Amino acid sequence: MKLRNAILAGLMLSMAHGVQAGEDKITKGYNSNDSMGCMMLRECKKDVDEVYSLLDISSQYPNTEEFTPQAEEFNKLLMTLNQIGVKVYLADQRYFPIGHRGVYHTVSNNFYLNKDWMGDPAVLMQLMRHEGWHAAQDCMAGTIDNSMIAIIKPEEDVPMLWRVMAERTYPKGAVPWEAEAQWAGRTKGMTQAALEACATGAMWEVYDPTPLTRKWLEQNGYLP
Repeated sequence: MKLRNAILAGLMLSMAHGVQAGEDKITKGYNSNDSMGCMMLRECKKDVDEVYSLLDISSQYPNTEEFTPQAEEFNKLLMTLNQIGVKVYLADQRYFPIGHRGVYHTVSNNFYLNKDWMGDPAVLMQLMRHEGWHAAQDCMAGTIDNSMIAIIKPEEDVPMLWRVMAERTYPKGAVPWEAEAQWAGRTKGMTQAALEACATGAMWEVYDPTPLTRKWLEQNGYLP
């Protein structure tokens, strides 16, 4: 169990079990884990649109021009995410539990942005970096083709501010992953660097795995 807690994101990042096909089969209503699971499994596709550039998002809001300063960073992140096999979707708020701005699904390697929150360019970029960091954590745990994720930074390297914020927001078991994702979400370039390391196959050269992650990678044939 200790190993699982150090490697897996667990419930916070993947809650899609038992969802029936089709939006009409959501049994627990909208704004629930049930509806979010239906979306993540790609069984609920209505008002869930793939994002190909920043314009696909900015054009949905009256303040389109305010997104322009974010275009270079956003599109570079999106290109690198696509390169490693991750797709990004803009989805209607009804699929998300109340207060959820976005979610990364470790099984399908897609992440979803809540349309109700993305009209603020600053919030959009925080979410792109945050969920993109989860994709990089996915890569750290061997490959994004499995359903595991690992922390990238040693826990003691994460500034206390972000750890405290994570402790106040997430269940205890999710804090190590979410604390560094909070940090990355508010640090321009941090997520981009990690995704580029993943895309070039240099993840474990650029970021030294933590001892427990390294042991797991060796046991499962990812490292000699």
